[in-house]
This record gives sequence, structure tokens and C-alpha cells, in this order.
Amino acid sequence: MFPVTILLLSAFFSLRGNSAQSVDQPDAHVTLSEGASLELRCSYSYSAAPYLFWYVQYPGQSLQFLLKYITGDTVVKGTKGFEAEFRKSNSSFNLKKSPAHWSDSAKYFCALE
Repeated sequence: MFPVTILLLSAFFSLRGNSAQSVDQPDAHVTLSEGASLELRCSYSYSAAPYLFWYVQYPGQSLQFLLKYITGDTVVKGTKGFEAEFRKSNSSFNLKKSPAHWSDSAKYFCALE
């Protein structure tokens, strides 16, 4: 089995009107075994309805879109078997994949608009 190394870097934030919004990714580095379940945490702070996104950057490649939450279903399906669950009650939008593969080794970014 190969280890899967996941890096979470540089959460994005922006301003809309006078309300500051922010994103926090508490896990800076995650290593797990191939075939294990992957969960990358993302929490946000924003008083209105958030638009939330996940992006991935594979080694030597540019940033790629994975998925987004605007409204509707709380579980959002993305590309390459990823999904994220929006939980308003604890202001989170965690990215999940099961099973994880060595090809998932990358930098992951949670963003809020």
C-alpha cells in the first residue's frame, strides 16, 4: 500500500458588503493509507447564505474545480468520486472520498464566496 499525502493550504476569503467572511482548514497535512476513507475539514464564518467550493491542485498542474455548494442538497457530488457535506448547524463543508488512492495526493483548497 502507498501512503496518500494530502496538503491543505491557503483557504480563500473575501468581503461582500460589510460582512467579513472566512474559511478555515484546520488540517495542514493529512497522510493516510491507500484505500482508507478521506475527510478534509473546512469550516466557514459568514452570516448570510454561503457559496462554498473545493478545488484541487495536483503536482505540476494548475488549480482544478472539484465541487460547489450554492443551495439545495446538503451533500454535493463532485468529480473523481469526491463529495462534500454542507452543515449549516456547525458551519462546515467537509470534503470526503472513499476509498482514497495514491493519485489523490495533492493540495486541496476550500473557498467561500
